[in-house]
Amino acid sequence: MSILTKEQLKNFISENNIQSIPDLYASLKNLFKDTIQEMLEAELSTELGYEKYEKKDKDTPNSRNGYTQKTVKTQFGEMEIDIP
Repeated sequence: MSILTKEQLKNFISENNIQSIPDLYASLKNLFKDTIQEMLEAELSTELGYEKYEKKDKDTPNSRNGYTQKTVKTQFGEMEIDIP
């Protein structure tokens, strides 16, 4: 079972101008970074009980007050992510 269709893979290759294995690794590293970032945002939304920029029905005094940049080590090498 494939997560992406062949057409989606072709589009990914084209949009990221992948022409070599190093190009592929760089694109996968960026995709992995974006995925981690979105997971952290979703985790914070779940923890706080409201979505980013949501102003109504907040049952908590907690708020989103910026990011802290951290370096994480992955199979793709070190990358900087913004911890909410």
